[in-house]
Amino acid sequence: MIFKWKRKASGLAAVVSELEESVAARDGDRTERAFAAMMAGVQSASEAEHVLAGPRLAALIPAFPATGPRPMLAMAAGYCVERGADPVACAEPILDGVHRDLLDALEFARRWTATGEDGLPEPDEKIIDDALLARLGGEVHEALQLVLAWCAVEEWQPPALAVLCRSAEVRRRDSSALLSGCRDLAALERHDLKCLAHALAVLDDEPLVVLHRPTGTGFEIRIGGIGDNFQLHTLLAHVLVGGGHVPGTGPSAESVRLATDPEPARGRTQAVATGAFELLAPDGERIWNEGLPDDIPVVEGRRLLVLDEPAYQRSWNADRFFPHLPGTAELTRVLTADETRTWLARTS
Repeated sequence: MIFKWKRKASGLAAVVSELEESVAARDGDRTERAFAAMMAGVQSASEAEHVLAGPRLAALIPAFPATGPRPMLAMAAGYCVERGADPVACAEPILDGVHRDLLDALEFARRWTATGEDGLPEPDEKIIDDALLARLGGEVHEALQLVLAWCAVEEWQPPALAVLCRSAEVRRRDSSALLSGCRDLAALERHDLKCLAHALAVLDDEPLVVLHRPTGTGFEIRIGGIGDNFQLHTLLAHVLVGGGHVPGTGPSAESVRLATDPEPARGRTQAVATGAFELLAPDGERIWNEGLPDDIPVVEGRRLLVLDEPAYQRSWNADRFFPHLPGTAELTRVLTADETRTWLARTS
């Protein structure tokens, strides 16, 4: 949850109206006061108020300057989504802001590296001074925008997750444009963007060809909303072992419920899931449980996963990576023997 404390209730609609009017009037002092009142009011409002305020707050994000408190405004809109506001109506301004700051943070890193400095700085506003802005080159306001993006990009993660984890439509529409930038920035190892990268890489309504090497059988399984391969592993075992298609010990009912239940668990559970397979890429390389379904290679237009006997017994906490994102795995077809042989011929 983005905000974890509440104050005495206040009229959020009036507070948001005042913020909208002050922004439209380009009155800086009035906007600052209205913004502070909004940040307090959004934490104490009713769910009905959050439903109405979320899209209005999100729509204000582009009106705020890039050097202003846009991430905090996005957090307020994201909190409204957590309390029931429409994620689709709020997503575009939030994710546009994420995209812009990802690109600006990458540009900051490029310019910093070009100066010959050793190592990238920590993303902390304490690094900002006139010397740093001069070192980046270009117009001072632009340099300030880049360094602020470098320092604040992680603040966009909670509101982005609020909309991404509550709408497959949002993920299908907006994820691909952000994923490469998110991964490029994370690779610089100065920002913790794991949750955002995982959410952007979630597959929805994705066909998967699964080959069970020990029995020489093959299956088409359609997956969606799965946050990591621990969850995928549990659901594959549920569909194939639990469904009687391959031998083995199926997952517990509780681990399946935790992977699929539309209602998120209230806190961390002690439920344990046990591995039934070794997950392999077509070339024989291991697909790690810590990874993502997006890691599964595409072969001739289909993601192709090979299941083998587990090399050793594995178990893990059965809670899913994204509590608000239930996973699905549906067996759509058992492949014929000829089809399975054809797919196996493409593996090592």
